[in-house]
Amino acid sequence: TLLMLQRENHLENRLGSFVKGEVKDEEDALKGARDIIAEQVSEDERARNQLRNQFSRQAVITSKVIKGKEEEAVKYRDYFDFSEPLKRCTSHRLLAIRRGESEGLLKVTISPDDNECSERLERMYVRSNNECGHQVAEAVRDAYKRLLKPSIETEFATLSKEKADTEAIRVFAENLRQLLLAPPLGQKRVMGIDPGYRTGCKVVCLDAQGTLLHNETIYPHPPKSEYQLAGRKIAKLVEQYAIEAIAIGNGTASRETEQFVTSQSYNRELQVFVVSEDGASIYSASKTARDEFPDYDVTVRGAVSIGRRLMDPLAELVKIDAKSIGVGQYQHDVDQTLLKKSLDQTVESCVNLVGVNLNTASRHLLTYISGLGPTLAQNIVDYRTANGPFHSRKELMKVPRMGAKAFEQCAGFLRIPQSKNPLDNSAVHPESYPVVEHIAKDLDCTVDDLIKNKELRTKIDIKKYVSDTVGLPTLTDIMQELDKPGRDPRQQIQVFEFDKNVRTIDDLKEGMILPGIINNITNFGCFVDIGIKENGLVHVSRLCREFVSDPSTVVRIHQHVQVKVMTIDKERKRIQLTMILD
Repeated sequence: TLLMLQRENHLENRLGSFVKGEVKDEEDALKGARDIIAEQVSEDERARNQLRNQFSRQAVITSKVIKGKEEEAVKYRDYFDFSEPLKRCTSHRLLAIRRGESEGLLKVTISPDDNECSERLERMYVRSNNECGHQVAEAVRDAYKRLLKPSIETEFATLSKEKADTEAIRVFAENLRQLLLAPPLGQKRVMGIDPGYRTGCKVVCLDAQGTLLHNETIYPHPPKSEYQLAGRKIAKLVEQYAIEAIAIGNGTASRETEQFVTSQSYNRELQVFVVSEDGASIYSASKTARDEFPDYDVTVRGAVSIGRRLMDPLAELVKIDAKSIGVGQYQHDVDQTLLKKSLDQTVESCVNLVGVNLNTASRHLLTYISGLGPTLAQNIVDYRTANGPFHSRKELMKVPRMGAKAFEQCAGFLRIPQSKNPLDNSAVHPESYPVVEHIAKDLDCTVDDLIKNKELRTKIDIKKYVSDTVGLPTLTDIMQELDKPGRDPRQQIQVFEFDKNVRTIDDLKEGMILPGIINNITNFGCFVDIGIKENGLVHVSRLCREFVSDPSTVVRIHQHVQVKVMTIDKERKRIQLTMILD
């Protein structure tokens, strides 16, 4: 108290009275008093807020490689001697730095201007220029260095990590949404091929519902090189199972397999697609795949997944843990609970946006429909197995444990294409059926006529049908749905071809213009598959001529693009691309 009052001009005359008990001498007394003051300063919320303000305005994050770890930490080379204002450090940089720190390869600090922080705190507590004031100033400096700075640094490290997590999760969720809503081929007979060299290419034939009809292995590539035999087998399978499209996984030997498949002669027109196989190995070893194909090995299950991804990416990808699909960055470094919640919400919103065929949807797909959980989804599948396909949405009420509330939530998202009531194959909810039937009756036509005849719909004055239970927004939605009932919001699928002359990084030359497919988007740009093992990066500044703050507003997953090769770093296997071609 004597020091804090700072009124005593002859401190040395007063110190003797404090030397007693455990206090050995005058210096010991002063040290004890300074420690108490330092504790008081560190617990003072005003001091903490002052420092928080300084940190938020001018803190700098610094990372340095730990001595002797340079070789081990080569992938963090950009952060060996890195320094940047914390408020400008992007999510991906911060997560990369923190990963390097957790692996024991980087030393990371967050610090403002120490002198300025100390001076600001001193101005708050030091009110005189006598010895008492000098002692208080020393205690304040100690409080800053020993107590306050480490505490606030930890606080800002946590806050900046939370902010980086939130941004990384947002980017991941948006990428996942685009991937799940990728264009489907639809219900066609598909051949799925999981390519390989030594172990051969696993080939499966699927019917239009995705049921496995046949599987075998062919060896068109070295070391076996049974090119002609494999060609004859493929042509025979295409004919035997009336195959309409071929899906080839984009892993090892993908380009060679695509060339082999497209160079064969077939008895029909075929579309050939290269499909991302990210996560297919996770699915093929999962309980879901084992339950579905107990008599087949992982390679067959993987090829089935590749074929089904072409038919309906959404229906197949929901079976895989979203983290394994390969469209995020640093997904293992972010808050796992927040990540799971965000990704689950994304999957659910995509499934509900598209809707599902009640008679073909898997238990996994049904689980994500509003109002249904794992139990009800399984009950629907069991009911379907026991009683055959559903003929109407009303029949859902016969499913065990399907209550009125669950039916109300889920019915509008479940489609029955072969139902007698055409509204069962639309997003119109059963509780709105009477309104549609009323409109049809007023126009002296059937509901089917109403859907098929645009002229009839132009005669409707929807305001006439507003009631206590049905408002104008609902009626507007109904009219839009009648215009395109059961319309799939996803785009049409397109065939894509890589440049035939580019197969490895050694084939690349600066200035080349190549076709590519965007397969991942980050907040610093996007990664493009140009048909070789390594993906190229288009930095956010090279997406277009205008300033871009969020790449996902300019590009989307699976978008077909033209890119120009800017630089090739063969040692680090990095390729810089640009979408600005002239």
